[in-house]
Amino acid sequence: MEELRKGIPLIGEKIPSLFVQTTHGMKKIPEDYQGKWIVLFSHPADFTPVCTTEFIAFAKRNNEFEKLNAQLIGLSIDQVFSHIKWVEWIKENIGIEIPFPIIADDMGKVATAFGMVHPEKGTNTVRAVFIIDPNATIRLMIYYPQEVGRQIDEVLRALKALQVADLNKVALPENWPNNELIQDKVIIPPPKDILEAEKRKKVAEGYDWWFTYKSL
Repeated sequence: MEELRKGIPLIGEKIPSLFVQTTHGMKKIPEDYQGKWIVLFSHPADFTPVCTTEFIAFAKRNNEFEKLNAQLIGLSIDQVFSHIKWVEWIKENIGIEIPFPIIADDMGKVATAFGMVHPEKGTNTVRAVFIIDPNATIRLMIYYPQEVGRQIDEVLRALKALQVADLNKVALPENWPNNELIQDKVIIPPPKDILEAEKRKKVAEGYDWWFTYKSL
C-alpha cells in the first residue's frame, strides 16, 4: 500500500490505492471494484451493540445498494479473526448473514489516513461513511460519534441522490425525494447571465429565477 497522508480527506479528492485484508480475502481498493460506487464505512469495534445493529441494517439493505451498482465495505481496527467470529455470531444469534467484506485495519493505517480514529477513544474508529464514485473520487462523508448509531436509509438515499444529480446535472432538495416544499422534483442549476435569468422566470416552474425546479 502506498504511503498515506493523515487526517480527514476532502470531498472531491481521489482515494489512494489500498491493499487490505478483509473477511473476503485480500482486496485492492478501488481497483477490485472498478466501475462501481463504494460505500466505505467504519465502526468502533466488533462485538459492540450499536455496531451490531448497524451491520444488520446494512446487510438487510445490501441488495438495494447492489441495485445502485454500489459495494459496501466495512472497516475497524480489529484483526480479521475478530471480524470472522463476529460475522459468525451475528448469523448464529440474529439470523442475518453479512454479505459484504470487512477490512481488518489492525495497524490503523487506513483509519488514520481517512481521519476515522476517534481522538478521545484510543484506537477505536468513529462511525464514518465515505461514498466513493466509480472514478475513485470521494463524493460524500458523514461522521458520527461512538454513542450515536447511523441511519442506514439516509446513506442509501444520499447515494441515490448523488447518482440522480450526476445523471441529470441537477441538485436535490432537503430529504429528496420527499421534500416538504417541492416533493420529488429536482432543482435546476442557476442561470449564468441576465438574459437566461429573465427567460427562466417566464418558462420554468419555481419561486424566482434562482430557485426553479422540474420533474424528472
